[in-house]
Amino acid sequence: MANELILIVEDNEKNRKLAHDILVHQGYRVVDAESGEDALRLVQTERPSLVLMDIHLPGIDGIEALRRLRADPETSAIPIMAVTASAMTQDRAKIMAAGFDAYQSKPISVKPFLAAVRELLDRPRG
Repeated sequence: MANELILIVEDNEKNRKLAHDILVHQGYRVVDAESGEDALRLVQTERPSLVLMDIHLPGIDGIEALRRLRADPETSAIPIMAVTASAMTQDRAKIMAAGFDAYQSKPISVKPFLAAVRELLDRPRG
């Protein structure tokens, strides 16, 4: 069931490594990006099954990267989960209103994180 490719977009090395290690341990293939610009390039070349997007990134932020991915017919159907330390109710509402498919607050809690990843990967795309 695993083996899907997941792109982690996270500028904090410790947060990126934690998510990476959790996902690899579950059998997923993982590629990493440290900026929104890197994420846009990797989505084009790697075609991940899921993108885990931090919101606060150097260069273009996660919301702008999401907007660009949604605007491109080639990448518009890829599920994108916001993974962010912005956990206030109004932050979450703004993030979900931007068009993310799901939301996880940091620090990530392993079981709910993995359940959300699996749910997005299993969701029919259309």
